[in-house]
Amino acid sequence: MSYSAIDLETQSAPKQARSSMTKMVVAALAVASAVVVFATVRSMAAPGIANPRNREHFGRAPDISIACLNPVYSHPNPRSEPSNTHSEFPNSAPMMYVGAGYSMAATRPAMMSPVHTSMRAMSPVGRFSMSKQNTKIGMKAASSSSRAALRVNASPEKKMSVSDLSKDELNGKVALVRCDLNVPLDGKTITDDTRIRASIPTIKYLVDNGAKVLLTSHLGRPKDGPEDKFSLAPVAARLSELLGQDVTFVSDCIGEPVKEAVASMSAGSVALLENVRFYKEETKNDPDFAKKLAANADLFVNDAFGTAHRAHGSTEGVTKYLTPSVAGFLLQKELDYLQGAVAEPARPFAAIVGGSKVSSKIGVIESLLEKCDKLIIGGGMVFTFLKARGLEVGTSLVEEDKLELAKNLERIAKEKGVELILPSDVILADAFSADANTQVADASAIPEGWMGLDQGPKATEEIVKALGECKTVIWN
Repeated sequence: MSYSAIDLETQSAPKQARSSMTKMVVAALAVASAVVVFATVRSMAAPGIANPRNREHFGRAPDISIACLNPVYSHPNPRSEPSNTHSEFPNSAPMMYVGAGYSMAATRPAMMSPVHTSMRAMSPVGRFSMSKQNTKIGMKAASSSSRAALRVNASPEKKMSVSDLSKDELNGKVALVRCDLNVPLDGKTITDDTRIRASIPTIKYLVDNGAKVLLTSHLGRPKDGPEDKFSLAPVAARLSELLGQDVTFVSDCIGEPVKEAVASMSAGSVALLENVRFYKEETKNDPDFAKKLAANADLFVNDAFGTAHRAHGSTEGVTKYLTPSVAGFLLQKELDYLQGAVAEPARPFAAIVGGSKVSSKIGVIESLLEKCDKLIIGGGMVFTFLKARGLEVGTSLVEEDKLELAKNLERIAKEKGVELILPSDVILADAFSADANTQVADASAIPEGWMGLDQGPKATEEIVKALGECKTVIWN
């Protein structure tokens, strides 16, 4: 989860900082003696709590809904039945199941903006729609003084999913599939294959229906062309193991190597293209690049919810050249769940927003302030808010040019009656290193030369208490 300023996948920050969120997850889920997490979406990628055959694993009707957008934990085998594999964190099993089947991508909400517009104009996701009807997602309060009266007027247009495509429509066709295969690597070793597993159901559906599957994804943040450490080659090997068939790795994502690979493919075969971000044109959504990326395919499937909010060549650009363009199972599932969790939340409704920079979450925070009752701020952006309050933050990450923005967001929260919660104490380190010296200090007393990396134990207790009375929690 992106609550901490550190990257929980790298294990490079002090151990004390890494463990803080673990304690909070376990404690938060232990607030009620019979809390059960539920999802409003049908099971697609894995057996889960929406699946009737699994209800015996979850007991009585739920009294809290958690939409966990960036999960720390995931079931070791997302496609397996629920089992007693969570003994290490007995109280966190519900969160584990959410990670296993309901929020497997490290994502940002794609449908958070209160707008009256067509889906197509609102998000790249809109290009999955085959209808010209406008989607209206209007946030209206029955009275300006009552947040409990908040309502959502939604008339969503039909968005095509890969399941809408029959065998006759897929057999022998080349399907370009945008997956989120941005997995953590230790050298060439994949340390967490959750995102790869999350892509398997869509790939299997296409394979079983005779399509020639051409996978594309990014990995890491290449700065200037190809870098071996960001190659997707290790992912191809893992995909082969999970699918039980050979997955061809193509050394490029456009041009002759791709053309030659497609020419040798047969129905039901799979090929993985090299990192799409080895080309700067990808993130610029360059039309010529998108056209080259789409050149060898007949249709497009987007199953990368974690990047669907970005109008890049492999997410939005290719849809101008490939018809139909549809959502994969993972993307459709996440959208369905978020629609339910945000449109009609059980209250009190809390949102937890993390990340290193306020600037990257402006839209999400502004939108959530229109909907939630409590907004918990975490991650590196905490220190921009603290400094905006006039506090010293040592060498902590701060966006100096966003201090006024932070002040303004706090003002808006106060005006709307939203409880905005910042950590009251923080875990500090004298270096960003696994062997750094650490200490816990009050958020108002951060010493010079120390950097904040996570909330402290007191803040964790306060957040757990704040969440204890909530019925819906969205964690980004």
